Amino acid sequence: MPLLTGEAAVSAQLYREHVNPQWARLLDVLQMNVRYQRCVGAELFSDDGRRFLDFLSGYCVHNTGHNHPYLVEALQRELEKSGPAMVQSHVADLAGELAARLIAQAGGRLGKAFFCSSGSEGVEAAIKFSRAHTGRNGLLYARGAFHGLTCGALSLMDRPFWRKAFGPLLPGTESVPFGDSIALEEKLRTREIAAFIVEPVQSEAGVRLPPRGYLQGAQAACRKYGTLFVLDEVQTGLHRTGGFLAAHDYGLDPDMVVLAKALSGGLIPAAAVLLSDAIYDSVYGSLERAIVHTSTFSENGLAMRAGLATLDVLEHEHLGERANSMGVYLRERLREALSGYEMVKEIRGKGLLNGIEFAPPSTLRLRVFFEVFAKIHSAMFGQVLVMRLFRDEGILTQICGNNFMVLKAAPPLTIEERHIDSFVRSITRVVDLMHTSGSFWTEAIGLARRTVKI
Repeated sequence: MPLLTGEAAVSAQLYREHVNPQWARLLDVLQMNVRYQRCVGAELFSDDGRRFLDFLSGYCVHNTGHNHPYLVEALQRELEKSGPAMVQSHVADLAGELAARLIAQAGGRLGKAFFCSSGSEGVEAAIKFSRAHTGRNGLLYARGAFHGLTCGALSLMDRPFWRKAFGPLLPGTESVPFGDSIALEEKLRTREIAAFIVEPVQSEAGVRLPPRGYLQGAQAACRKYGTLFVLDEVQTGLHRTGGFLAAHDYGLDPDMVVLAKALSGGLIPAAAVLLSDAIYDSVYGSLERAIVHTSTFSENGLAMRAGLATLDVLEHEHLGERANSMGVYLRERLREALSGYEMVKEIRGKGLLNGIEFAPPSTLRLRVFFEVFAKIHSAMFGQVLVMRLFRDEGILTQICGNNFMVLKAAPPLTIEERHIDSFVRSITRVVDLMHTSGSFWTEAIGLARRTVKI
């Protein structure tokens, strides 16, 4: 990999010294420390002349693709107005416009919007609003969930890796198995649970789809016992799974929905909690409580303009329909190409949120290699796969954060068939290599040695 020189080298060193040196070192180990010069649509161009296909989308941030020209122009025009971006003591007109459009598209009982800057912050708001509305403290979440890394959101996740060393988290949180209606109702029956907060599709758990009827049953059980049904659609929303919300794909009418990531086209931090009027009144029910929960950058003009422009692109380019059709095409092509390989367990997904699940090999020669790497680190196999795809094939993707045996395939919704065909050819070459050549596995040994040294 070419060494950085000049201004680029200085900037990289400053990052190492003052931001996150371990992240930079990890990218070095994985041979993924690339300086991007230009990012357009689903294509990333590095300053050494390489092109990469983005099949990660910033963890579902870039639904409209990188630097969509319509969004860029909308933000430029907003800046040129020199308008009231952060006056604070005013009615933010753009926030009203964006809220109205989000609520109209979300439908159901959702009548108000609270804006903030990230999915984690949205989950924090949902926790507070749930407790205020119900007068209860208990919170339920599904095992394997990923809701964010602030303390409240982290309290709704069960993986020790994310929680270790951060001390006591929120009390009153409990998990139930994703897809287990009986376990869910048993907890709800206590009438101590303020909210069941769940992802319609568990993205970081391995792109786990809900069993048929599970979400509808969960919603009904929540209504029966006075618990709020809250959907974390940070990754699934804004047409990632096809419908404007995954809730629409599954025929749901939630009490609250958390949106973020793709809401502003990947250009300005923005998030929204959509909630019913009844919940809103429980929180902001008087003049005295008009500012009882807020966020400094919640309704800033650039974020709201970015949100409005994103909705325009999603609608005018029919990206929900495109997510459905391209998702079907991607899964069909992957199944055709990978079905004969013993380590490929399943290809699943909805819209353009997809996962390729791998399994430990049964063949003795491969099993010996695999077990060695599993003992070194549970993510070793997945990261070698990611590294090979990036370095050798020019494909950017990643394994799921809570399931290291699932490779995520979540490109921008603007993806074209030629990009999908290229991805399928690339993943097939790498999967074939892991089944037929020792070099895939010896690469992992070298990676392990470099990791130990660091």
